[in-house]
Amino acid sequence: MKSVFFETSDKDRAMLGGLIKNIPNLEFVFTDKKLSIENISEAKDADIISIFINSEIKKDVIEQLPSLKFIATRSTGYDHVDISYATEKGIRVANVPSYGTHTVAEFTFALILSLSRKIYPAYNQLREGSDFNISNLEGFDLYGKTLGIIGMGKIGKNVIRMAKGFGMNILAYDIAPDEKFASETCTKCTSLEEVLAGSDIISIHTLFNKSTYHLINKNNIGKIKKGAYLINTARGEIVETEALLNAIKGGDLAGAGLDVLEAERQLKEESQLINNRDEKIKDFKVLYEDHILIDLPQVIVTPHIAFFTKEAEEEILKITICNIRAFVEGRNENLIQV
Repeated sequence: MKSVFFETSDKDRAMLGGLIKNIPNLEFVFTDKKLSIENISEAKDADIISIFINSEIKKDVIEQLPSLKFIATRSTGYDHVDISYATEKGIRVANVPSYGTHTVAEFTFALILSLSRKIYPAYNQLREGSDFNISNLEGFDLYGKTLGIIGMGKIGKNVIRMAKGFGMNILAYDIAPDEKFASETCTKCTSLEEVLAGSDIISIHTLFNKSTYHLINKNNIGKIKKGAYLINTARGEIVETEALLNAIKGGDLAGAGLDVLEAERQLKEESQLINNRDEKIKDFKVLYEDHILIDLPQVIVTPHIAFFTKEAEEEILKITICNIRAFVEGRNENLIQV
C-alpha cells in the first residue's frame, strides 16, 4: 500500500520518520505541496493520503484518485473534505478530534491580552518612533469582566478554566452544554443571544459545519454588547466578514482578535484567485473585506497559528499515524461519520 503525505515540512518529515517505521508493508511519500487538481498525479496510485487544511478534497479531486481508500486529515476540522462523496465512494476519512486543547486556549488569551492592554500598538509605537507617550495606550482589566464562550468543547472548557483564573464571569452557549462542568466552574449556560448581549469579550470555539456557517451574521451581530471584543480561533466562516467589518467600523464592536479569516485559503493564494475567471464574485468581495480587516487598528490578525506549537504538532502527527495504522490493521480510529 502507498501513503502520500501532503503539506509536510522538513520538521514534519523528521518526526514522521520515527513514527512510521513500525508500520509494515506501507510505502510513505512526502511533499510540501498541498493536494489539488493541478498536482493530482502525485497521488494517482495512493491508497492513503494525509492532508492539512489547505488541501481541498472535493468531488473533482476524489474522482481522479481511483486507488484511494483512506484520507487522514491532520486537523480537527474537516470542512475541506467532501465527506459525503468520499463515503459514497467507500473512502474512509479520519481526523484528529482532539489536540492542542491547551495550546489554542492559551493563544486565545494571547489575543485577548494583546487587545485589552494594547500590546501591539504599544510595541509598534516604540519600535517605529521611540515614542513613550502613553495617552493612547490605556487598557482595561479582565477581572470582573464577562467572557462569552461559543462552544464548550475541550478548548472552550480550557478557556473557561483560564478565565476563572483572571476572575472573569462566564456565559457559555453550546447545543449540548456540559451542565456538570458548568456547575463546577460557575459558568452560566444560556442562549447565543444572551452570550452576545451580555459579554464584554466573546470567544468562538465551535466546529465549523453547515449549522455554524455565519453563526455570527448581520442579523445578530447588532445584539452584541456595544464596545465588546470578538475573538475567533476556530474557523473564519463562522463569522460573516461583512457583518464583522461593519460592526467594527461603526463602533459597535471595539475590536477583534482573529486567527482565522473567511477567505483564508484565497488570501494564501491571491494571485490564483485573481486569475481564475470561474471564481464567484462573492469570493473577491470577502477577500477584499478580509484585507480591510487586517488593516484596521482595532483588529489583530494572525495567520492561523493558534494550534502551532511544538507539542501540538507532535500530537497531531502521532494521532494521524495511529489513524493510519488502525486502517492498515483493519480497525477504525477517529473516523468521521456523515
